[in-house]
Amino acid sequence: MFRPRRGAVLTAGAAVLALLAVPGGATARVADPAARAVAGVRASAVESHLAALARIASAHGDTRAAGTPGYAAARDYLVTQLRAAGYRPVVQEFDFPYFQEEGTAELSRLSPTPHTYLPSVAGADKLGDFATMTFSGSGDVSGPVRAVDAGAPAKGKASTSGCEAADFAGFPRGAVALLRRGTCTFAVKAANAQAAGAAAAVIFNDGGEGRTDTLSGTVGKPGEVAIPVLGASHAVGEELARAGTTVRVTTRTTSETRQTWNVIADTRRGDPRRVVMVGAHFDSVPEGPGINDNASGAAALLELAKYAYRVPVPNRLRFAWWGAEELGLLGSEHYVAALSARERAAVRLYLNHDMIASPNHVYGIYDGDDSDRTGEGPGPEGSARIEKAYEGYFKAIGVPTQGTDFTGRSDYGPFIARGIPAGGLFTGAEGDKTEAEALRFGGTAGKPYDPCYHRACDTLANLNRRALRVNLGAMAHAAFTFAYTPLLPTPEPPKATPTSTAP
Repeated sequence: MFRPRRGAVLTAGAAVLALLAVPGGATARVADPAARAVAGVRASAVESHLAALARIASAHGDTRAAGTPGYAAARDYLVTQLRAAGYRPVVQEFDFPYFQEEGTAELSRLSPTPHTYLPSVAGADKLGDFATMTFSGSGDVSGPVRAVDAGAPAKGKASTSGCEAADFAGFPRGAVALLRRGTCTFAVKAANAQAAGAAAAVIFNDGGEGRTDTLSGTVGKPGEVAIPVLGASHAVGEELARAGTTVRVTTRTTSETRQTWNVIADTRRGDPRRVVMVGAHFDSVPEGPGINDNASGAAALLELAKYAYRVPVPNRLRFAWWGAEELGLLGSEHYVAALSARERAAVRLYLNHDMIASPNHVYGIYDGDDSDRTGEGPGPEGSARIEKAYEGYFKAIGVPTQGTDFTGRSDYGPFIARGIPAGGLFTGAEGDKTEAEALRFGGTAGKPYDPCYHRACDTLANLNRRALRVNLGAMAHAAFTFAYTPLLPTPEPPKATPTSTAP
């Protein structure tokens, strides 16, 4: 575990001195800067930031989603706080594809036997019979169903339903196209259906092993498809394929290009060629205010940044609040992709903090060396050191931890894809806590780590305050351990992108 300061190694005892209680408690005089940071960050200030973000969401339709007024107001709060602390934050604007369902979609069979199908609802425990495809158009249409080469393909073959314009020969204008999942993208199927005069399109799962549930997916980019497009289960598709079927399809969507922002702030001190980057995403989902996901990480990061501005760090600390993470890591991807080779080389490592106060939490540390689990593999060289820095802190305060895989679900993804070592903290999302985890961390086995994940109930009442305080200390410890070490990792070359030779 590398925690040097001026040639010395930080001992576990120093970390313990810094956290005899919790962050923001007694400020013991200790020599080590990482320990001083743990003692100096204030959990009460983090809770004040969380309350402010909750008020902002409440005033803007209970959301801080990218592309909404709630996110813009939250950005303004963040920038004001950083400027008051002395920073000159950079607000990095970028365009992104925005999509929102403005009302619940409907799919009803009108004949031969009337039946109303159930929609999938975001955050629900069970899938419905159908779901609106992302970037679907809006409409309220009724018409006969016309299956387009939608029969079961030959054994061992994938369906090509709707993949060619010729599939729609003789298609009656105004009918609803029924398409089977297969070799081409949903976007191609939907575009071909629209060009053939379909009033709407329903794409159903192909029925293969593990491919029977309701489809979700995307039909390209905003504005490419104007007609309603639904994904459906295999069973629903088989029902709609029966002769004489007519349906009503209703969608109410907004699909357009909007702007959102990252906010970046550098400490005034520290070598700009040796950057320790610390980040958290700042947006919520449209369905809720996103207090655990991820105001928890973002507010803790803000308090850490305010403390760091006063400290003469030898390595530069860079703090980042990412936009549009919930839409596919768009903010962090935009930032990393825009770095020049020299700028990328200066970013020696990245520390990520996403959902650090889940109610039924575990203390998860990203598994930099892949020693805890199998599947995703280790991060770039140096990621194991980051994991050990976090582990050393938790061990010093007597709190158990477990490794969590780099699954690509948070903003470390674009960094590790370009060879930058990464690590961070995560207390759990929609998955259920195991019996072993309940014995290790407390809480309730068989229940979600965060029962309000991506829901309207992700409010201030959805936080575990103890987990928040403990992870705040871990964030401060890791950031300042690397802010002071002379032995920073060196990024690897970016991973090569395979070049296809297919026609």
